[in-house]
Amino acid sequence: MALRPVQVNIKALDGLAVGRFWAEALGWNVFSPGVTTYVGPDSDPVWPHPVAVCIDIVPVPEPKTATKNRTHLDLATTSAAHQTELVARLQTIGAVPVDVGQADVPWTVLADPEGNEFCVLEPRDVYRDTGPIAAVVVDCVDPRAMARFWGEAMDWTLHEVTDDHASLRSAKGGGPYLEFLRSPDVKTVPDRIHLDLLPYPGDDKAAEVDRLRALGATDLDLGQGDVPWTCLTDPEGHEFCVLALP
Repeated sequence: MALRPVQVNIKALDGLAVGRFWAEALGWNVFSPGVTTYVGPDSDPVWPHPVAVCIDIVPVPEPKTATKNRTHLDLATTSAAHQTELVARLQTIGAVPVDVGQADVPWTVLADPEGNEFCVLEPRDVYRDTGPIAAVVVDCVDPRAMARFWGEAMDWTLHEVTDDHASLRSAKGGGPYLEFLRSPDVKTVPDRIHLDLLPYPGDDKAAEVDRLRALGATDLDLGQGDVPWTCLTDPEGHEFCVLALP
């Protein structure tokens, strides 16, 4: 048994506006069939997508605080010119430069129109086949422990693990990496961004949730009430949801 990440969940005051931003940023399409706004690479909504980790924007009444998100997206580029062009284009559609203490680095840190931080990376060979999203990046205290938990939780392959960095990726290839970066800061507030996981057809969602609890996940009550998904946190308190099969 194992789970797969199918989408990045982003909370927003104006879900459709933020969805349109991310669709333009990634060269994807935006769909708003109901309460949430879905962003994916195809001309019609495909869920779950067989390769991409898509984006689902969920409307909430609270704006983002000044606190930096502990989960963010890294965007891939193919050349220095592409990086320069992408940064400029993103700023024309509502992104703003932000300082998160990055100092002099080869990547550019921006925020979307509601303040969610993301990075536009310089070209790197490791991300040459990921598509526009190079990685979903999570700040954490212990990358090794996060790699153990998430490596057991999902069917993705562990590519690297050190005291400062760990990365996983789908064994099928294609799509982004999931990366954990060491940070001295401990998580203290709920994040605006989290991963949504999905069981495979034939697997039992309740059994998967029980397995995650045995690995160290904790139940999370956000006032969600009676919903078909289960809200959990990993051993460092990062929120995530296990969705029900369609």
